[in-house]
Amino acid sequence: MAKIRLFIDHPLAEGQGFALNPDQAHYLSSVMRMAAGQEILVFNGRDGEWRARLDQLTRRGGLAQALEQTAPQRNPPDLWLVFAPIKKARTDFIVEKAAELGVARILPVQTDHTNSERIRQDRLQAHAVEAAEQCGGTFVPAVDDLRPLSRLLDAWDANRRDPLGG
Repeated sequence: MAKIRLFIDHPLAEGQGFALNPDQAHYLSSVMRMAAGQEILVFNGRDGEWRARLDQLTRRGGLAQALEQTAPQRNPPDLWLVFAPIKKARTDFIVEKAAELGVARILPVQTDHTNSERIRQDRLQAHAVEAAEQCGGTFVPAVDDLRPLSRLLDAWDANRRDPLGG
């Protein structure tokens, strides 16, 4: 059974072909030393996990084909993590663990006492993807941009369930 899992942004179905982006192709060919004909597991956050065969692979790109579904799509409960970023490595850790635990959305907020003035949303999203790849999840939570807590609360949907029952 294939042990390498990748998140891809393509529809998945039996016989569906898809291209690998340059980063994925480099990882598979140069880091993992894979070659055409070998199999990996892929997921896209919508269609479950699939066993896929690498049809072409170079360091700059590749083509693969979905062969069979190995796990159904498992969407998380409607659980959001709202948190104030802390030091860089610890913020990364929070995002990784939230993705592994199965939150649906990650919302970094700036409070009056937040030390971090900015975050790199794209880097945190990449950490969420890596965490989902490693833990066996089929869903990657969206990581929002940093925003003031007051703006989040002002725009809060009144129909969103209050977890404390208030």
